[in-house]
Amino acid sequence: MKASMNDVLRQARINHFAVPATNFIDLTTARAYKRISEKLQLPLILAYAQSHSDILPLEEAALIGKYIQKSAHTPVVLHLDHGQDKEFIYRAIELGFNSVMIDASLDSYNDNVNKTREIIDLAKPLGVAVEAEIGFVGANANLENHEVAESIYTTTNQAVQFVKDTDVDSLAISIGTAHGLYSGIPKINFDRLREIRNALSIPLVLHGGSSSGEENLSRCALEGISKINLFTDLIQAGYHMKEDPSIVDYVSLNRTIQSGIEGELERYYQVFRTKSLEV
Repeated sequence: MKASMNDVLRQARINHFAVPATNFIDLTTARAYKRISEKLQLPLILAYAQSHSDILPLEEAALIGKYIQKSAHTPVVLHLDHGQDKEFIYRAIELGFNSVMIDASLDSYNDNVNKTREIIDLAKPLGVAVEAEIGFVGANANLENHEVAESIYTTTNQAVQFVKDTDVDSLAISIGTAHGLYSGIPKINFDRLREIRNALSIPLVLHGGSSSGEENLSRCALEGISKINLFTDLIQAGYHMKEDPSIVDYVSLNRTIQSGIEGELERYYQVFRTKSLEV
């Protein structure tokens, strides 16, 4: 069923849990996420990144996403992840995405504010939630089309001022994670997370959740992160099923890959301490 991002994240913030935002790149990945959401009776943020438009065009992603929303027996948000330009974001809204992220985190502060406000002015009257990012979540070697780059940590003063200047619905912050695969477990700045959480009333988002360590992510959920983005670990879990002896053809390969993704997402729901939503 279609769910509001603001409602989902508000309950997550109040009740100290996080909801996984899972990037889908085809029907197999989307179906796997839906199946575990329904099995556990837990909310799902079904995310599609603009950087994946060369794998799955936006129009096809919208069809898959809206089908999952409509057919699921659990709350599902259809979210555009890392929207880079307003035309793409506008088109996503027209096609039925009910939550969008404008990622202008590498721009100057003023440009980030202006671009975020431009999206908010269009989206909010239509009931579409808007996420933005302050600071910058860097990248390791990865499958997400992000260039390898160092993170720029979010400061509390920046976060507070940005929310005042934009009235954004949720805020992605940089506290030590990165997109893609790690060579080790990252060190999370929990003091900074606590400061920002206490200074703001809106939900906080963590990008680069994959391979960040179960203890780290569980603590993030408890201490103020309401949405955690996942992709690399889910895709890797599916890929590693390729040697399963039960695979004899394309159909069994597809089913086995989906099974691997499902198992990994089920594990992360437990790590994030996700709870059912109150109606």
